[in-house]
Amino acid sequence: MKHRGFSHIGLSTLDLDKTCAFYEGVLGFRPVVADTIKIEEGGHLRHMFFDVGGGQLIAFLEPNGVPDVPEKYDAGINRGLGVPAGFYHFAFEAGSAAALTKKRDELRAKGVETTEIVDHGWARSIYFKDPNGVSLEYCCLVGELPDGDETMHGQFTEPLGALELTDTLSKARSTGNRAKTGV
Repeated sequence: MKHRGFSHIGLSTLDLDKTCAFYEGVLGFRPVVADTIKIEEGGHLRHMFFDVGGGQLIAFLEPNGVPDVPEKYDAGINRGLGVPAGFYHFAFEAGSAAALTKKRDELRAKGVETTEIVDHGWARSIYFKDPNGVSLEYCCLVGELPDGDETMHGQFTEPLGALELTDTLSKARSTGNRAKTGV
């Protein structure tokens, strides 16, 4: 079976207008489809798809008066599940280390709080959140992916708080304050 990547990732929002302003206005993703789905039992869903590049999409559903769907819930995924921000996240391809730096600077100029650049060895990343609290990342490969026996043997130590992806903790990570350990 040939794999072709994602068609789309579907997420929820309680404020589609604010979500659209962020994904289109801040991140620059082009909206490609907007639907309104009427629910027979009452209410409707607003549904918006954005092109994130490479033929892949991210979509958001906003419920409005739909029976048995709460009016308020945590659309940020992690908080609603009671897990750290790093557990469920979505990473967009930055393209290069230089482009990653440029993305970080552009986001900050638009008022988005981002981490410093985090060096994972084989990749570099910045982390931030959308208006729903969804954890997002821009990432780029900076070396070869591990091969053979190296694939499953990378290990390093992080403080538990680093999983929250806060700017302060990520600054420590980006300056090399992580203890790599081999297996």
